[in-house]
Amino acid sequence: MARTQVAIIGAGPSGLLLSQLLHLHGVDSVVLERQSREYVEGRIRAGVLEQGTVDLLIEAKVDQRLLSERLVHDGFGLGFADRTFRIDLRGLTGGAVSVYGQTEVTKDLMEARVAADAKMVFEAGDVAVEGIDRDHPTVRYTHAGRTHELTCDFVAGCDGYHGVSRRSIPVAAMQTFERVYPFGWLGILADVPPATHELIYSNHARGFALCSMRSLTRSRYYVQCGVDEKLESWPDSRFWDELRSRLPPDVAAAVVTGPSIEKSIAPLRSFVVEPLRFGQLFLVGDAAHIVPPTGAKGLNLAAADVRILYQALVERYRTGRTDLLDGYSAQCLRRIWMAERFSWWFTSITHKFSDDAFARRLQLAELDYLTGSTAALTSLAENYVGLPFESPIKAP
Repeated sequence: MARTQVAIIGAGPSGLLLSQLLHLHGVDSVVLERQSREYVEGRIRAGVLEQGTVDLLIEAKVDQRLLSERLVHDGFGLGFADRTFRIDLRGLTGGAVSVYGQTEVTKDLMEARVAADAKMVFEAGDVAVEGIDRDHPTVRYTHAGRTHELTCDFVAGCDGYHGVSRRSIPVAAMQTFERVYPFGWLGILADVPPATHELIYSNHARGFALCSMRSLTRSRYYVQCGVDEKLESWPDSRFWDELRSRLPPDVAAAVVTGPSIEKSIAPLRSFVVEPLRFGQLFLVGDAAHIVPPTGAKGLNLAAADVRILYQALVERYRTGRTDLLDGYSAQCLRRIWMAERFSWWFTSITHKFSDDAFARRLQLAELDYLTGSTAALTSLAENYVGLPFESPIKAP
């Protein structure tokens, strides 16, 4: 039977980041991932990083490519009523965001863990977590046709919404909160220059649209679609036509089209489980919470969880203190619910929920008020650049 201090389930950004930070502070971990390394590194996800997330990646010593290749955005656009209003993030808050794909973050973290000869098991099947109410839980899994057991002090569930970690918890021990939205996002990735140098979130009578990018030569675009839409119903030509129809005329004219290199439909939901700790098991990132992608809070929330958990674990092994681990759930949930509120609100003013003409007029009125009020714009900008990362480490 193998032994480690922290068993990490999931080799996405949160699992790899937690493993890297623990390694730098001398805490041993093993990462278990049900998919292959190639699959993990190829997943296409969001690419807007808050400064707190950037700072954490710097702390993890995986910032070299990030700092040289990222696009720093001092603002973004709101499109409505055939015009675009720029939100001046720098002027309103003094802050900015960085555009750097989650795929690239994952690659950077993976390379760092491989270089450090980290213990990672890919294509680990039938993962089961047992004894989370004991001092030393056990994680069982199969790999290469054999069954393995891993004993540990703590388990970090970084395996996403559909992972085994949350399913290992007795239903009666947790409370879940969820809102499922009546639409999804149809996204397309193409090797074409972006229409604008900053993101544009567009409210239109036909539905929401987003102009985003991964680099100066690779663009990511989205349109709101029905939850039952099929990808085969959306050839590239239809997507480009629909996208341009939902953008302000000057932005639509600047869209450069090209063949898609990836296309997908993502449902939208808000989801939170409470608490985030069950015995020696800690839920991290999407295993504990989901936000709509509007405002790009998912990866940033996961990074905030990792920051609090890694510092609490390091302190536990360094000094024996357990109060920081005890406070993990409450501290994370405070930030999580603020991000849930912002993502819900931003989604509510940019998306089409029905054909109700009254609701449409209310949306336009709110956007008109928002863009005319410094106080309202400051609130939006503060949430968009990211709420402060609080440190769990306080004097004993």
